[in-house]
Amino acid sequence: MTSWTTDPEGGRARGPRGLTRAWIEVLVRPRRFFTNGVGPGDQAPGLTFAAVVAAAYTIGWVLADPGIVPAIAESVALSAVVVVLVVTALAAPVGLHLTAAVATVSLIVASIDVGDRSPSRDRGGVSETVQLVAYASAPMALAGPPIPALRIACGVYAGLLLCLGVSVVHRTTPIRTLIAAAPPAVLGYGVGYRVVAAARGLFGG
Repeated sequence: MTSWTTDPEGGRARGPRGLTRAWIEVLVRPRRFFTNGVGPGDQAPGLTFAAVVAAAYTIGWVLADPGIVPAIAESVALSAVVVVLVVTALAAPVGLHLTAAVATVSLIVASIDVGDRSPSRDRGGVSETVQLVAYASAPMALAGPPIPALRIACGVYAGLLLCLGVSVVHRTTPIRTLIAAAPPAVLGYGVGYRVVAAARGLFGG
């Protein structure tokens, strides 16, 4: 689960340096990254990336608001470490694959041609979809502090990145891209990273 099966251009090298490079690349040159950095059957780097993003988000939240840490251990610091480990090792992989499953279903629905009622074959596979969801979450690494405007901005950018990734990798039209990307974006970034809650808090919804 931690080995790279390919090393395409765009930031997929091994180790912390490769993860940092991928994070910067997807934020500043997303089209290039999604074109060169998403490969068939190569989910392990994406899973690692998503876990690191979730860990960064959780650490940022805990540091900004230690009161959210449940009393799991005798000290707050140890409880915070446990929370980060659970999020990284359990919540992040489960959330990624659940969101990717929603994205896969959405892509199937979006790629059905009205005329023949069959899904289009001109799109990437499930592995690429998992990677898209993972890498598009890159802005959420900065969204840990409970600042509604920050979380909303990061969530919007993550949603836009997912739309771009779907368009590039699955070769969808703008309308089909929106249909395919909206449900997983709302679930993964809106609910999972509490962007929807931040919007409700900011706008009083």
